Amino acid sequence: MRRIAGLLVGFLAVIAIAIALYQLHHGADGLRVQRTVVGATPVTIFRPGTDAPAPVIVIAHGFAGSQQLMQPFAETLARNGYIAVTFDFLGHGRNPHPMRGDITEGIAITSALLNELTEVASAARQFPGCDGRLGVLGHSMASDIVIRFAQASPDVLATVAVSVFSPVVTATSPRNLLVIVGALEPAMLRDEGLRIVNQAASDNAVAGKTYGVAADGTARKLVLARGVEHIGVLYSHDSMVEALRWMNTAFSQPQDGPVDRRGRWLALLFVGLVALAWPLSKMLPVVSAASVGANLGWKPLIVTAFVPSLITPLILWKMPTDFLTILLGDYLTLHFLIYGALTTAMLVYVRNRSATIEAPINWRRLAVAATCVAACNIVAFGLPLDTWVFAFIPIPSRLPLIAAIACGTLPYFIADEWATRGGKARPAAYALTKICLLLSLGIAILLNPMKLFFLAIIVPAILLLFVAFGLISRWAYAATHHPLPGAIANAAVFAWAIGVTFPMIVR
Repeated sequence: MRRIAGLLVGFLAVIAIAIALYQLHHGADGLRVQRTVVGATPVTIFRPGTDAPAPVIVIAHGFAGSQQLMQPFAETLARNGYIAVTFDFLGHGRNPHPMRGDITEGIAITSALLNELTEVASAARQFPGCDGRLGVLGHSMASDIVIRFAQASPDVLATVAVSVFSPVVTATSPRNLLVIVGALEPAMLRDEGLRIVNQAASDNAVAGKTYGVAADGTARKLVLARGVEHIGVLYSHDSMVEALRWMNTAFSQPQDGPVDRRGRWLALLFVGLVALAWPLSKMLPVVSAASVGANLGWKPLIVTAFVPSLITPLILWKMPTDFLTILLGDYLTLHFLIYGALTTAMLVYVRNRSATIEAPINWRRLAVAATCVAACNIVAFGLPLDTWVFAFIPIPSRLPLIAAIACGTLPYFIADEWATRGGKARPAAYALTKICLLLSLGIAILLNPMKLFFLAIIVPAILLLFVAFGLISRWAYAATHHPLPGAIANAAVFAWAIGVTFPMIVR
C-alpha cells in the first residue's frame, strides 16, 4: 500500500510540475525579452510584440531583491504596450559591484542607488521604440529611490511605489503617485501610504480612492492588495491590475488588459517539487541499521530548544557582527553558529537523561545521501527560483560568502536535526525548534531594530523554507535512519539562499 501511495504521489507531482512549468515557460509568449548591461548593471528589456513606439517603464527591485522578483510587473506592462526595463541594483542579484557606505546612515548608499537608476533610465530613453515618455515603479527600498528620481525628472509622468517608505514626498511631487501596500504588511507601511496620500487629500485619505487628476500630474491613490505581505504583494492580482490601470491613465492607454498570474503556477510548481521528494527519498541508501538521534522527551527537548533561543540574541546584542561583505548575512551566520553551539552544549547536558541510540554508520552511504538531498534542494528548487523568482545562481564573488555562511548553518542544522530526530523523538520537535529559532530572531530584532528590521519582513519566506526543506529532511531521515543527510542538505541550501539573496556591501 505504501509503495502504491508513493507511486501515486509521484505521478501527481510530476503532472503538477509539468503543468506549472508549461504555464510559466509560456508566460512570456508574444514578448521580446532582451538581456544587456548598462555600464556594469545587468538589465532586462521586455518589449511588446509590436514595433509601435511605446512609453518606457523602469522597474526597480527592493532590498535583497533582484530583477526576477519584478518580472510580474514587467511582463504585465509589456503585454499592454509598454517597454518595461528591470535591472539589478549595486550589490544585488548579478550586479558584480557592491554597495558602499553605512546602511544605517544611508545617504551615500541612497545617492549611489539613485545614480544607478538615473543611468539605467537615461539608457532606457534611448532604447529603440521608446516614444520619449517615462514612468517608474519601485518596491520597498526602491520605492524611495524611484520617488527621488521622479522628483528630479520632470518627464516622469507616473510613479508606482510598492511597500512604500519615503520621507521626501510632498503634496505635489512626484507626479501621479500610486502607493500599493500588501494588506498583511506591517502597519507602519500602511500608515506611510496613508500619510503620503493624505498630503493630497486634506488628511481624509482612504484606501482605494483617487485624489487629484492624472492630466495635471496631481493624482494620488493608496491601494491595499488583499491577502498578501511584503513579497506576495509582487505577485498579487490587485497589484498588477492597479499598477497597469495607473500607468494606462497617466499615459492615455486603453484601460483593460491581461495581467501576470504566475503566483498560482509558482505555488503549484514548488508544491509539486516538495511532493515529488517524498517518493524519491525512498531511493536513498540506508545509513544506519537503527534510527539514531537524541530521542529527547518533552522536558529535555523544551530545555534544549528554549535555552539557545533566549541566550543567542543576548550574546550577539553588543557584539560586532560586520565581518562579511554581505549585509545581514554576517549576522545570520553568527546567529546560526552560536545557536548551534548552544544547542550542542544542551544536547551534551541532557545526554545521560535521554535514550540516545548509537549504531554503526556507513559513511560512504551517508555522503551519497547527503549529496543527493543537497542536490535536490539546490538544483531542483534553485533553477526555477533563478528563472522566475530571484537570482539564485551566484556570481563568482558570492561563492566565498556562501562557504563562510555555511560555517554557521552547518553547526546549527546538525545540532537541530540531531535534537529533533530519533526513533522515539516527539513528532512536534522539529516545529518547536523552528519556532524557537524565529523567537530568537525576533528578540534580536527588538534589541537592534535599526540594523535587523528587515528580518521581520521576510519571516513568511523563512517559514516557507522551514516547511519545505523540513519535510524533505524528515523524509530523508525516514529513509536513511540518520539525521546528517538532511542536516547537511539544509545547511547547504540555507547558506546558499542567504549568500545569493542579501546585498554585498563594503562598509
